[in-house]
Amino acid sequence: MEAKKRCFGNEQSKSLLAEYHDNEWGVPVHNDRVLFEMLILEGAQAGLNWEMVLKKREGYRKAFRGFSPQLIFKMTDTEIEALRKDKNIIRNRLKIYSARKNAGVFLEIQKEFGSFDKYVWDFVGGKPILNSWKKFDDVPVTTSQSDALSKDLKNRGMTFVGSTIIYAYMQAVGMVNDHVVSCSCYNKGR
Repeated sequence: MEAKKRCFGNEQSKSLLAEYHDNEWGVPVHNDRVLFEMLILEGAQAGLNWEMVLKKREGYRKAFRGFSPQLIFKMTDTEIEALRKDKNIIRNRLKIYSARKNAGVFLEIQKEFGSFDKYVWDFVGGKPILNSWKKFDDVPVTTSQSDALSKDLKNRGMTFVGSTIIYAYMQAVGMVNDHVVSCSCYNKGR
């Protein structure tokens, strides 16, 4: 049997990274809670590798109350500070406090647009951008859409939402499908 071809995660076919690639990356998400979860996780990944974040994902779900923006926004400084001792998450102070700040902005966006889903998907015209890259090295790290979304989120007060983080977010939630043409997932959603 021929090995599955992937954009990334080929090193160990049963790894978290391979599973994430095959089942989540590039798949359109329209659930506000999942959109918020991925926003927080992508911000946590800044300067680190995605596999590390995936290994800590369950720890994040527990520490950040199932990624409920309402519950995170209500967390006290004492509760936030306590997370800095939690070995099940990335204990960077700025990233931890960012989750609460971003939860507040997220709730404001939901109120303004009816849902975060409507707001965020408007940046790609409501449907995924389907790319056809030959090699994974050809995939950009930012685009005009990630620049615009990043700028708007920053103007609203979010942190850890630079254009590179936001492009990775857009890939993660399927706003962009960057599976390369040789990848076994290339045709998903086309």
